[in-house]
Amino acid sequence: MNEMKMKTKSLCPQCLKVIDAEVYESDGKILIKKRCEEHGEFDDTYWSDAELYHKFARWQYEGKAGITLTKTDKGCPFDCGLCPEHKSSTMLAIIDLTNRCNQHCPTCFANAAVAGYLYEPTMKQLEEMMKLLRSEVPPCPAVQFAGGEPTIREGFVDIVKMAHKIGFAHVQVATNGIALANSEQFCRDLVEAGLHTVYLQFDGVTDEPYKVLRGIPALKTKLKAIENCRKGGLRSVMLVPTLMKGVNDHQIGDMVKFAAKNLDVVRGVNAQPISFEGRVDESERKERRLTIPDFIKRLEEQTDGEIPRESFYPVPFVLPFSYFVEAWKGIPLLEFTVHPHCGAATYVFVENGKFIPITEFIDVEGLMEFLMEGAVEIKKSRIGRLKTMAKLILSGEKFIDREKAPDVFNENFTTFTDMLKEGNRDSLAKFHRKTIFIGVMHFQDAFNFDLERVKRCGIHYATPDGRIIPFCSYNAIHRPSVEKAFSTPLRKPHSE
Repeated sequence: MNEMKMKTKSLCPQCLKVIDAEVYESDGKILIKKRCEEHGEFDDTYWSDAELYHKFARWQYEGKAGITLTKTDKGCPFDCGLCPEHKSSTMLAIIDLTNRCNQHCPTCFANAAVAGYLYEPTMKQLEEMMKLLRSEVPPCPAVQFAGGEPTIREGFVDIVKMAHKIGFAHVQVATNGIALANSEQFCRDLVEAGLHTVYLQFDGVTDEPYKVLRGIPALKTKLKAIENCRKGGLRSVMLVPTLMKGVNDHQIGDMVKFAAKNLDVVRGVNAQPISFEGRVDESERKERRLTIPDFIKRLEEQTDGEIPRESFYPVPFVLPFSYFVEAWKGIPLLEFTVHPHCGAATYVFVENGKFIPITEFIDVEGLMEFLMEGAVEIKKSRIGRLKTMAKLILSGEKFIDREKAPDVFNENFTTFTDMLKEGNRDSLAKFHRKTIFIGVMHFQDAFNFDLERVKRCGIHYATPDGRIIPFCSYNAIHRPSVEKAFSTPLRKPHSE
């Protein structure tokens, strides 16, 4: 079989000009190489497992943006806002509340002390940004407040209330956990305000990774934050490790095991291999680079094969579910048309101390094919709609091996079928309470940048100038100009 070669566009890591690039297969890996006329050649690992790359590529779908706000002028990725070239709606919006922080991480790309200016959108600007996101078709369902450290923003609880009132079905905060660790009452206030999920910076189960990535031994703070969330009623914490090879990749399995032991409050692990922003030594970058397949391989090894690589699928794999529920309910739903190599995920049950991935007892590929066919049948007629749903319930045994399924799944089988019928947050939440979500999202930097991924990005920043910008292009290109345009100079170093 001929090894794959694919032309694409990328960025020069030094001047950020768009240049030609090639994504190609070599020695069982997927690599990317490119050449800038001024700054020379660059190469990097795109995916460390070619077989998994090809498997994921089967689930690439063409979508469209939920809104178009900017014109095609300079070309991708400089027209972001969203421009007519974009091919995915906003599945998760990020709003930076401040670039101040109460930590000084060596790995951070959003820090007021380093930038020399203070970026904090006004309450009016925040309201306009949120309303813009909700004006998408379909409306953006989820917003995550970030920074800097969003919890130190004055009026943070009121901002959460505003998001809830404006209509977001899911309100999140990405936090280092210090404010949560310091106050159980703060956790209670956030629950009352309408916060659903805490995306907690969580880099390992010992202090060593924190010393490297955060500059401090922070594990005690993380554990206290989780305990206060438990006591304060915040029962949806997602552990979010920044992964760097040789620093904490040996603790991936232990972090998942930690989540399993705290399933009453921790909903899962959503890992983020580190992005290399700014000037980076080439040898260090290649030594520390960790890709999605690396994460999956280490998890399989560190769970003694209980969570194998076959358990994972790309984000757009679940698109037939959206099509089916949309046809059943008759209203447009978010389409997960993101690039298949941006992220991977699975759901895992825990029973008698063992991990049982959902793929061990459900034919997920057969189920998704059935849902896609069902969506077409439902749209044909009202009779087809009812007949297909009845067929789905009766055909449950066809896709599900109840003998291999954990007891907790069999006991809550109606929750699973309810999720298919309803497709709403409540039914999904019931299912989540029985499982651990394990995900990995590899955000791009200028070295491994692929414009095809950017065009299909579904995680977008909302900005005060009325734009919606894909995550990777925002952090690689647009962040400094946006923040400077809506910032004030720092007169003296911030004490926080």
